[in-house]
Amino acid sequence: MRNGINSRVTCVSRYSCRMERVNDKGSVERIVTKFLLKTCRLYRQPSKRAVQAATWCATFAGERRRDDVVVVVIPLLTGSGAEFYIEPMLPHVGDIDVMFHLNSQLAIPRGHPPPTQLPAEFSNYVQVLEIIDSHLPGYVYLNRRYFINKCTDRGCYRVIANEHREIYFSLSRPIHEHLERHGPAYTHKFPSQLPVDAVYCVRCLSWPPQAADWPTRHRTYGWPDSATVDRVIGNGCDVVNVAHRQCKENECMREYQWRLSFSRAEIVLLNSWIPEQQIVYHLLRVFIKSEQLTESADNAGSDELSNYHIKTLMLWACELKPKSWWTGDVNLVRTCFLLLHTLAVWLTKARCQHYFIKKCNLFDNSLELGVIENRLRSISRERLISWFVNTYIQQSVQNCHESVLGLFSNISELTDMKLDDAVSAVVQWRMNTLKTDVWEAYDVAELSIAFTMSIRPLNVQFCICFVGELSKLDASLPGYFIAVAFLHIAHKVAGGCRVEHFVETLSSVSDFLVSSNYNERTRSVLNDIITLAHKYQQPAMSSTQCSVRKLVELLQRSAVELLTTFRQLEARDFGSVAPIVTTDFEALYAYKHGDYQRCLQLSTENVHTLLYADHKHNVPTFPEFIQLLDDDIVSLIALTLIVNPNGRAKFHNVLISQLTLSLYLMTQCQLKLRHSVTSLALRLTFDYIEVAQKRHDIDLTLNHLILKLIERKLVTYMTT
Repeated sequence: MRNGINSRVTCVSRYSCRMERVNDKGSVERIVTKFLLKTCRLYRQPSKRAVQAATWCATFAGERRRDDVVVVVIPLLTGSGAEFYIEPMLPHVGDIDVMFHLNSQLAIPRGHPPPTQLPAEFSNYVQVLEIIDSHLPGYVYLNRRYFINKCTDRGCYRVIANEHREIYFSLSRPIHEHLERHGPAYTHKFPSQLPVDAVYCVRCLSWPPQAADWPTRHRTYGWPDSATVDRVIGNGCDVVNVAHRQCKENECMREYQWRLSFSRAEIVLLNSWIPEQQIVYHLLRVFIKSEQLTESADNAGSDELSNYHIKTLMLWACELKPKSWWTGDVNLVRTCFLLLHTLAVWLTKARCQHYFIKKCNLFDNSLELGVIENRLRSISRERLISWFVNTYIQQSVQNCHESVLGLFSNISELTDMKLDDAVSAVVQWRMNTLKTDVWEAYDVAELSIAFTMSIRPLNVQFCICFVGELSKLDASLPGYFIAVAFLHIAHKVAGGCRVEHFVETLSSVSDFLVSSNYNERTRSVLNDIITLAHKYQQPAMSSTQCSVRKLVELLQRSAVELLTTFRQLEARDFGSVAPIVTTDFEALYAYKHGDYQRCLQLSTENVHTLLYADHKHNVPTFPEFIQLLDDDIVSLIALTLIVNPNGRAKFHNVLISQLTLSLYLMTQCQLKLRHSVTSLALRLTFDYIEVAQKRHDIDLTLNHLILKLIERKLVTYMTT
């Protein structure tokens, strides 16, 4: 720690000397502002982090059994991943936050009548909990007030008052007993992935009376505007199971106290910010954390400053400052400095007013306010400039190309002109790597969709949630998801599962395809699938009377068409990044149906395209895709899993590159078409295999095993 402090002091000292030599801190602030504005991307296309968040959100969706009752879990992406639409170079999202509520529970403000109409997501039988204020603003109790059940003939709910209304509601048991808990969140941790914080909540469709003055209070500068306010109010709020820090020692309060959550409102408000405001929010969070003044948890109520205090500071600033304060003569360093000074004033007054609840102060006696205030007040503008250059920019450029990174090797010694040149080089590199980064996000999305589909039950809620989240990232990703869903259903039905289990799911995805711009052939096949699947629901029909094989064939054919369309879109958008073949699934399908000449033609073209490509695209070998492969590869994959049952835990063990797959199909077709052992094509295949073996890393075991299998097949054929 002492070495770290000395190093920081040295950097500040060096930079201070340079500042005296140049005597123009405004010049450096302009360079820092340029760096931030030019390198910070706005979400227009998917990122790896966004794909991972969408996958996790969908993973929570679906049916669960709780207290011997089947309920539907409805998730929502919240926190930083949902609030930020910027992507700075320095990672700004430390975890994925997912709130989820049950469709069998609903909270209402005290004194409000129970609802007789509810959104379609709610169950036919709902427990209604009344929100009771505690002695602390923003913290409440939940009273088991009513039960309502839906009248099937009229579509409205019938109200039944609870005879034991004095009973407060608490979690009968922890949601995840084996997981670490931080406040209301249960943390899931996985190797090489962002941790996931899951927060159980009770949905409240009404805006809470505790924040009744928020919609109508006077706003001099018009933020948020009336349309945004209406959206916020229309979303209502949630209630999460966490007690105030002062009440945690009381066993009763710790169990029964809840907190009003405005996460839905905050998502709407923060997404209405201009980019400069989002960047400043990001910078303040990074600075406060790097100075060890804050916890990383995005949670009001920590023992130090939390990200929620910073968010509150920003919300008030956006409301109380004119837009010109953010956009006129933009200087992000100065803006951050002024807001840190405002925070220090709040600490002096021991007052951080909740943005929504007028009577709620986010500072209390458990915070060491004096210590934090002194540390904030000691931060000069020069020190903040030094932090931006020596810490923030230095950490941001660590993943740049070596030629760019080298420009920052002695950053504290750079003149303003050289610092400006180095920043310009980063900006150019950032622009040039955009397509590659997005293409890699597509690669992650394909693998995430296939992996998730292979390990969790496929149901309507899961499909609707996943398709919805993927649609927010890119219009083509839902098509890939639906293709894998078709393969999943085909695999399950062929294995003996009853078709009736998937009819509702097929109908839900068909609604999406019908509303999308897919060609008439795809829609026609889809109609055939739905028609055939619905026959299983007729009392006179059974799986033995209707052709399961025909349904499986239709699902596979439709999936291949959707996958081919997806590949074509990839090639259109990212063909400049790397060669992308579009017919790998089409070749697989031709091989499976004995059209070896067509498969040979497509596979040979693909080998020629991919043999010396720098980037390798992959096809997963999860059960959904194995059905398109032949027995030899299936047996080989099975053997690898027998040797290492946990092999699928590492993704590179379940991927076959397009090159390896194309080589395998090309060789198999040559053998099945009985090419002459003296043919040039057959001889060249040996050379292709040798090149492919050198171009696959040694840890890509499955690829090397398949390439060895091809080689053995050729040798056997040519010698016998």
